[in-house]
Amino acid sequence: MLGIVPAAGRGSRIQPLGFSKELLPVGSRVDGQTERPCAVSEYLVRRMVRAGVDKICFIIGSGKSDILEYYAAGYGDAAALFVVQPNPVGLCDAIFRAAPLVAPDEVVLVGLPDTIWFPEDGFSRLPDNSLSFLLFPVDRPEFFDAVVLDEKDRVKEIQVKRQDAATNWIWGAFKMPGRTLHELEALWRERNRCDEYIGTLINAYLAAGGGAYGVRAGVSYVDVGTFNGYRTALRLLEHGAASEQHRTTIVVPGAHPQVPVVPGEGA
Repeated sequence: MLGIVPAAGRGSRIQPLGFSKELLPVGSRVDGQTERPCAVSEYLVRRMVRAGVDKICFIIGSGKSDILEYYAAGYGDAAALFVVQPNPVGLCDAIFRAAPLVAPDEVVLVGLPDTIWFPEDGFSRLPDNSLSFLLFPVDRPEFFDAVVLDEKDRVKEIQVKRQDAATNWIWGAFKMPGRTLHELEALWRERNRCDEYIGTLINAYLAAGGGAYGVRAGVSYVDVGTFNGYRTALRLLEHGAASEQHRTTIVVPGAHPQVPVVPGEGA
């Protein structure tokens, strides 16, 4: 099982920094008997490892060698692989940089390294044998990619940052067989690599007869790539005492909500 972590973006929303935004310290972790700072990307990596990933492929850009240094030894039982995206030209380009490493029968997990979401076992809620999206309810879907489902939870459309989004459920991570990743890459190339966002490519994939499912199992989602999101993530790990099963929270620019904490992830 392979996890893909696209980490080549410039992080312009939260610059200037002296390091990659994926290494922003948010909360802490216990290493043996020692408490250490926890990089924001570790929350995604930890969720991937929990789901059974044994290889994690980081897509990095020029000037982001600090990510290589941070994860060079791997994470837990998972080995780390690194692929370079020469120019940060979109999520699709980043994800498909890992395609040569993916076997057709391998399960692939994809997430965004500047987000923190709950439940921790979210990836395990997704099936291994089909393209599926882990969905989260939000107050402002126009800031994200809203996923419209039919009555059988099949994806009808992904609405990319639409002001008139038809649903408040957005994707936060996804999972698919390796052969589906290769099908999506082939379609992306057929479309002259015009898709920057995964949502527009999925819409083309659906129009061509492909299928995908949405799983509305997400509880809380925090985008740490903004200053407000970063501050809220700190509050998440510092004050949150509510159970993740009973609180739904979303962070958008300008918002300051409370977010739940789960055991093992704290300040």
